[in-house]
Amino acid sequence: MFLLDTDHLVVLQRRGPKHEYENLSRRMAQFGLDDFAISVVTIHEQMLGANAYISRANDRDGILRGYEMMKRTLQDAGYYLVLPFDEAALLEFERQRHAGVRIATMDLRIGCIGVSRQLTVLTRNLVDFEEVVGLSVADWTVP
Repeated sequence: MFLLDTDHLVVLQRRGPKHEYENLSRRMAQFGLDDFAISVVTIHEQMLGANAYISRANDRDGILRGYEMMKRTLQDAGYYLVLPFDEAALLEFERQRHAGVRIATMDLRIGCIGVSRQLTVLTRNLVDFEEVVGLSVADWTVP
């Protein structure tokens, strides 16, 4: 099973950049929808982004776009299996921090869900995610 990092989900949502979307879509088509999940952390990241967008909006179009972003996040949450940041992921997070892994907190949380469930995280951010001990990672946006 594969865990889509937020950046891979955004490529799917925006259908671009075109070459990245095509590469990712082609690879995903080799599997069933049930082989892919997103994390509650990704939903958290996207909701924070939409909330910030709405807060900065200074016109009607910006406000409407921000709420459309929130709606899209909720729809995707219904499309993919959403994995929790549970006790096993939290324990893994604490182990990784204790071992000295110092990447962005949200990335480490996603990575720890992957480690605790033995999933491959699909991400363009290989540099950071490869720091997570025991995590399998891949970037399907490149050939």
